[in-house]
Amino acid sequence: MTVEQNVLQPGGAAKHQQTFLNQLREITGINDIQVLQQALKDSNGNLELAVAFLTAKNAKVPQLEEATYYQTALPGNDRYISVGSQADTNVIDLTGDDKDDLQRAIALSLEESNRAFRETGITDEEQAISRVLEASIAENKASLKRTHPEVWSDSPNPYDRKRQDNCPVGLKNVGNTCWFSAVIQSLFNLLEFRRLVLNFNPPANAQDLPRNQKEHRNLPFMRELRYLFALLVGSKRKYVDPSRAVEILKDAFKSNDSQQQDVSEFTHKLLDWLEDAFQIKAEEERDGEKPKNPMVELFYGRFLAVGVLEGKKFENTEMFGQYPLQVNGFKDLHECLEAAMIEGEIESLHSENSAKSGQEHWFTELPPVLTFELSRFEFNQALGRPEKIHNKLEFPPILYLDRYMHKNREITRIKRDEIKRLKEYLTVLQQRLERTIEQQGPSSSDVPSTSPVQRSVIHKPFTQSRIPPDLPMHPAPRHITEEELSVLEGCLHRWRTEVENDTRDLQESISRIHRTIELMYSDKTMVQVPYRLHAVLVHEGQANAGHYWAYIYDHHQNRWMKYNDISVTKSTWEELERDSFGGYRNASAYCLMYINDKEQYLIQDEFNKETGQILVGMDTLPSDLRDYVKEDNKRFEKELEEWDAELAQKAQQEKLLSQIPRAPAPSPAPVQAGEPEYLEQPSRTDISKHLKEDSVQAINKALSEQEDRGPEAIMDTAIKLEYTRLLKLAQEDPPPECDYRLRHAIVYFIQNQAPKKIIERTLLEQFGDHNLSFDERCRNIMKVAQAKLEMIKPDEVNMEEYERWHQDYRNFRETTMFLMVGLEFFQKKSYMEALLYLIYAYQNNKELLSKGPYRGHDEELISHYRRECLLKLNEHAAALFESGDDQEVNNGLIIMNELIVPCLPLLLVDEMEEKDIVAVEDMRNRWCSYLGQEMEPNLQEKLTDFLPKLLDCSTEIKGFNDPPKLPSYSTHELCERYARIMLSLSRTPADGR
Repeated sequence: MTVEQNVLQPGGAAKHQQTFLNQLREITGINDIQVLQQALKDSNGNLELAVAFLTAKNAKVPQLEEATYYQTALPGNDRYISVGSQADTNVIDLTGDDKDDLQRAIALSLEESNRAFRETGITDEEQAISRVLEASIAENKASLKRTHPEVWSDSPNPYDRKRQDNCPVGLKNVGNTCWFSAVIQSLFNLLEFRRLVLNFNPPANAQDLPRNQKEHRNLPFMRELRYLFALLVGSKRKYVDPSRAVEILKDAFKSNDSQQQDVSEFTHKLLDWLEDAFQIKAEEERDGEKPKNPMVELFYGRFLAVGVLEGKKFENTEMFGQYPLQVNGFKDLHECLEAAMIEGEIESLHSENSAKSGQEHWFTELPPVLTFELSRFEFNQALGRPEKIHNKLEFPPILYLDRYMHKNREITRIKRDEIKRLKEYLTVLQQRLERTIEQQGPSSSDVPSTSPVQRSVIHKPFTQSRIPPDLPMHPAPRHITEEELSVLEGCLHRWRTEVENDTRDLQESISRIHRTIELMYSDKTMVQVPYRLHAVLVHEGQANAGHYWAYIYDHHQNRWMKYNDISVTKSTWEELERDSFGGYRNASAYCLMYINDKEQYLIQDEFNKETGQILVGMDTLPSDLRDYVKEDNKRFEKELEEWDAELAQKAQQEKLLSQIPRAPAPSPAPVQAGEPEYLEQPSRTDISKHLKEDSVQAINKALSEQEDRGPEAIMDTAIKLEYTRLLKLAQEDPPPECDYRLRHAIVYFIQNQAPKKIIERTLLEQFGDHNLSFDERCRNIMKVAQAKLEMIKPDEVNMEEYERWHQDYRNFRETTMFLMVGLEFFQKKSYMEALLYLIYAYQNNKELLSKGPYRGHDEELISHYRRECLLKLNEHAAALFESGDDQEVNNGLIIMNELIVPCLPLLLVDEMEEKDIVAVEDMRNRWCSYLGQEMEPNLQEKLTDFLPKLLDCSTEIKGFNDPPKLPSYSTHELCERYARIMLSLSRTPADGR
């Protein structure tokens, strides 16, 4: 039943006036209760006409993009009534002065809505959900067809998608469906709800229902939800795809519009559909008794509304599911609840003749699962659009609801009166304290010196009067004796002591009153109804776009988990506070799910009735779902086997190639200047001119010292000399522009404490290279080195470890080149080109540093310039968008979609990097600021399409595509160019680095 149908029923407007007043306040932003009551009275209880009356005087009526549910029930009717979020983009122009046209438009809208409902059985609210879901599926399919190159792609390695041990399974975001993941995971982790869904059996006569009945929508969705829950229980995948369940939602309706779904609306509609599905089953199985619906038993409670309406008392019981709470103006959850439970003038409840109106709500029956819907959006009348409320709102892990229970109403009223009296007294004390502090003035240590030397009068134009310096600032005595001064100082000291004592007494009194108020409900009788926080659904972004994730409490491990689409990670209460309380960045809790702490069955494991053993994993599934999950796991295991077979085949091919006899080494050709040693993994025997010169210098020095010795002794001496030189370089502390690790692998190995055998073999290979055969002396030493290499037994040097060290060094040089080229592009203000090089430099460097602090470069330096690139590109893209030119707008959005959005997860993955997180928030806020501005419809459409992508950033790092090409550098060129770019940076301001 819609709200319009409800208000037309006899007595509906009177009994539910407060409900409609809440809705009017939410929709119009008007808080004057008398104005709202008059509008409702003039419209004869018709909510739409009341909205029209209230908005007709405004220049523009805000589009109803968000609204809060308010659930109620008529006498004799157990079904709730709700007003959902209105996401329709069609707006009736209410800017004209013709009220008849306005009312005809509203009437026409209602007629269209009712006719659509009669023809299809689908409400406008449900159609709004349809538009979002269809857009989500379409976007997911479209993303598979994109042909433009992207920075990231899903890893082809199935082991990256394999579930680790018993880690919870994530849900893939299939296109603006983070709201789906947050809600589904919160419900799935309620074990009783999970059992109800998994053990649901569709009614036998489901196939006989007519096609236009809603059961043909709810039952298929229920089936897919069972499959999805089963995969979340027993899948071997790290995350699963919920597309089939989302497809069912999409197929239920027909629409083409697009908008990200609202969590509270989706949760409400999901429970509505599940309730319908269970109701069908309950009615089929009932045996003469009224069927019990487990969804109603689990999520719905009742409250008693007691009040006075225009001097007439009323009392009625109403049913509720998600309980809406206003956030604005309150500091914690109890303040929100107090405001929601008391509306209007409380004193009028006890007066027969008062014309004032007011009511109290008292819970008579609380549901096992109590969900609070935090209204963090309000309509800005001036802008005609909703705005998000970022105020901080605290909530406790354990919430005691005794003070809101009907059975405790008398004691609660007494305590409320006492709190009210204490707060009034507190106000008086605080005012007295302020006056006392003002009279006390600054302490002697706070008084600035007024000596003629230090004091100077600064005249500021337009801000103060010009006082001639020869006149005193204030009238004052001209002469005072020492005795008079002594008496005055004594009086002042005594008075100050008295004032300080009074101030301290006032502060202690204020603290005692605060403590008394805090403990007002802590006595034993008021802590009998504990509810434990089970899940917090968080929204980050603005009113029109954002990203959702959930914090869910693991009741068995006693810890918080963060469910962010495919990413499921351990968390803490401190992290939850930071993201959920609000007031910090743009993230805040949007929905709180509490469970009755005394109802252990909600979170209790299932036991085998015969053995008494706890059922876990696949054992908790019915046989049909167990088979379904096994089949899916077989498909994934086959994917793993195919990957292993592919790797094994590649390894076999490489082994066969390595066994093919190689041709003799050709005679040494002249080495061209600039030939790289470690580019594209060249052979270590292809020694460059740089290393060849180092070897020759060591040999010549050894010969000069021991000219009469044989080749072996000369080689040993040369190796020692070369090692001593490299060790000295490794032990030096050079400036940033002079990185000796780039000159030789041995320097890198020494600094990173490579095994001695690795260093010795590397030196032998340097002196055993064929490029040293250019004269007789060097050729003899080369042969000795080669003979010693052949004598090394396999068990003396671990060749796999040897290869890993040299591969790490190649990666280090490659990272250096990525960094160097990226910085060169940055200095040329070619930020697009610079960004890609710096991204690869940062990722490769991070992997190197994970093995040791001297394996890579300064992480903060790379992070700074990567961040600066993103910020400058973001500003450039925003400027293009602001131009309004179609081509430039599209270019700006291409920069955002193909460069910036894919990179944001890299900045968010490490939450310790505060500067990166702040940069992401700055970029998001830059685009969110457009939401409150007037713009062309085509720009608004593009912005609405783009913002969810910007705000919906998972921290899951995807694999790289092919990195950008690197130029070829010799060691000399690499060291020279690296030194040049690092020197130029040292002459440039650090910009906060």
